[in-house]
Amino acid sequence: MRKPFISSVALALAVLIATPALAQLNGENLLGDFGVKSGSQPAPGIYTGFLYYRYKAKTIKDKNGDDLTLDPEQPGSQTLNAFVPMFIYVSETKLLGGNYGMMAVVPVANGGLEAPGFGFESDIDTGFGDLYVMPFQLGWQKPRADIVTAFALFAPTGRYEAGGDDNVGKGMWSYEFSAGTTVYFDKAKTLSLATTGFWEIHTGKSGTGDVTVAGVTLDSVKVGQLLTLEGGFGKSFLEGAASVGMAYYAQYKLTDDDFGLPGNLPRSPLIGKHRVWAFGPEVTIPLATKTKLISLVDVRYLWEVGARTKTQGQSLVVTATFPVPSITIPPRK
Repeated sequence: MRKPFISSVALALAVLIATPALAQLNGENLLGDFGVKSGSQPAPGIYTGFLYYRYKAKTIKDKNGDDLTLDPEQPGSQTLNAFVPMFIYVSETKLLGGNYGMMAVVPVANGGLEAPGFGFESDIDTGFGDLYVMPFQLGWQKPRADIVTAFALFAPTGRYEAGGDDNVGKGMWSYEFSAGTTVYFDKAKTLSLATTGFWEIHTGKSGTGDVTVAGVTLDSVKVGQLLTLEGGFGKSFLEGAASVGMAYYAQYKLTDDDFGLPGNLPRSPLIGKHRVWAFGPEVTIPLATKTKLISLVDVRYLWEVGARTKTQGQSLVVTATFPVPSITIPPRK
């Protein structure tokens, strides 16, 4: 009687979360959205802008780093496109010696990368993703370093249905705590090295605690805690308005995903926690007239390596930031 019960639970679980047996669930962090100045806060002011993100993967790695093929005749691929409008505010007001700031974004995407491997070769309708709000940020500027710390949250506003194959949101609340620094190696602050850490925790996924198998109600599915590191090494020009450098990110699953199994069964598959690293070039270009700085455009392209229990691909991130109003450029002497 024991084996049929476990099989029934496993079958219901597979239908419920629509993920392959060797997958782990992803969090909310958009990998690669910060680069060579990840530990720096913008100067006080109001900013609008947008971020374009494209991720493409043709490979799934297992816990040993070997390729995992779902169908040898159709290896498949997965592409995620996201357009992310942004609003940023940094105040002149000081708290504990740092400037207070905030941020809000509402992404529009055509795929949620719910689990590595699931959704290969499937089309997902474009829709609004989960709302990201950073209500609290503090930034400090020192002679040879910038420091930033923040709290943010993701609200489940994106389209999500447990077991759905057209999800854009993740169906959960997520909370993010971050801290980072940009260190400068010269007095003019033209040569820098930055890193910022993001710790992400989650609530249970919506609708995943309502399934009963063999008289036992499954608990809510919950994504494990995540640590993401983002930053890079850069050289700036034109008084910091332009730069070139090498960006990176790294993500590690800190705790196992909880797939909602009853207490008398294993709480998560013994498949290893996922991880991934990525590296690539980054360029920042100012768009300006003779008297006004209109925008800063940042472009980075990153290749993933060392993936475990996860897709491995490449990402393109293009960010355009517009100060409101445009910044006046002083005349040259």
